[in-house]
Amino acid sequence: MVTAIAIPIVLAYFYWLTKKEMQANFQEWIELENIPEEAIVSGRIIEVTEYNERFYYHRFNHITLLKINTGIKELTVKKVTPLRKGAVPPLFHEGDLVHLYGSWKQGFFSINRAIKQNEGA
Repeated sequence: MVTAIAIPIVLAYFYWLTKKEMQANFQEWIELENIPEEAIVSGRIIEVTEYNERFYYHRFNHITLLKINTGIKELTVKKVTPLRKGAVPPLFHEGDLVHLYGSWKQGFFSINRAIKQNEGA
């Protein structure tokens, strides 16, 4: 009789705990694309590397690594885009002149917004 009561309570507790963890991870995943715009990096793109990484079970991120020549030195910048339905990762090409807005985070410059500049302007 005790097991008939205890087992459903234990299962309900673990279900509740798992659901709570999944909601927290979903919020963390969505917040990856909201980066404060604290600094600007401008320069020419030297190299573009793109790949997908797993964030949590069935959630993935599209990572774009750019090597930028600012005129003074070369920097590595990172754009993280959570892959949701309808999400389109930004396209970058080598040789583009860009202005990148974002912040320094974990040794990389993390991009929130990128503006491509025309060559003639």
